[in-house]
Amino acid sequence: VAPGATIAVYFAPNTDQGFLDAITSAVHDTINQPSVISISWGSAELNWTTQALDNFNDAIQTAAALGVNVCVASGDSGSRDGETDGKVHVDFPASSPYALACGGTTLQVQNNQIVAEIVWNDSTDSASGGGVSSYFPLPDYQTNANVPLEIDTKFKGRGVPDVAGDADPNSGYNVLVDGQQLVIGGTSAVAPLMAGLIALLNEQNKKRIGFIHPQIYADPSVCRDIAVGNNKTTSKDTGYSAGPGWDACSGLGVLSHL
Repeated sequence: VAPGATIAVYFAPNTDQGFLDAITSAVHDTINQPSVISISWGSAELNWTTQALDNFNDAIQTAAALGVNVCVASGDSGSRDGETDGKVHVDFPASSPYALACGGTTLQVQNNQIVAEIVWNDSTDSASGGGVSSYFPLPDYQTNANVPLEIDTKFKGRGVPDVAGDADPNSGYNVLVDGQQLVIGGTSAVAPLMAGLIALLNEQNKKRIGFIHPQIYADPSVCRDIAVGNNKTTSKDTGYSAGPGWDACSGLGVLSHL
């Protein structure tokens, strides 16, 4: 998407502290000075301690204050987010109000033209993550987005995702891994897709576009709306359906321009 971009990769132990250190290292990297960060890792909110939720959120808020967009995958198992308790869950750190949460679609193309795009939902283990946070309250920029209450907790929380992109492995991305051609999918691909788009916008504007949430929610026309499909994957078949405007499975839609 942004072939001229300089990419820095940050390595850390697979622990809460290691993950936090990686984010803070990227945000405060005075050598590479990243303008956008892509994260394709997370877990349901209930798997994090309150301290971890707050610390990670503070780190991502700092990034936003510095004009660094943090794009985060919203999860690949729909409204259950990998849990088996029959309840809906959202993925963190995508549910941070300062992260650009990236959901998934299924893309149908003929002759290089989009003929249809719906919410990605192939199975209970292959669907767009999304829903409503049970921890972070509704942010100001989502005041008019008609975010529903969380289905189980009835909490008035931050809605996830913000935007979406092709995530279905059946309409996925050609990648080269260890010399082998593969096709992959998942919202883990949408986060770097959005990061690449933001990198192009930064290049075009010759400055960091900065925290984009207020801008895109004030003018949803910058996204191609996804109004068909759902991400219901719990054992009780609960979750969220797409519709006109923002929804808790495809967000505002596919970010196309700013």
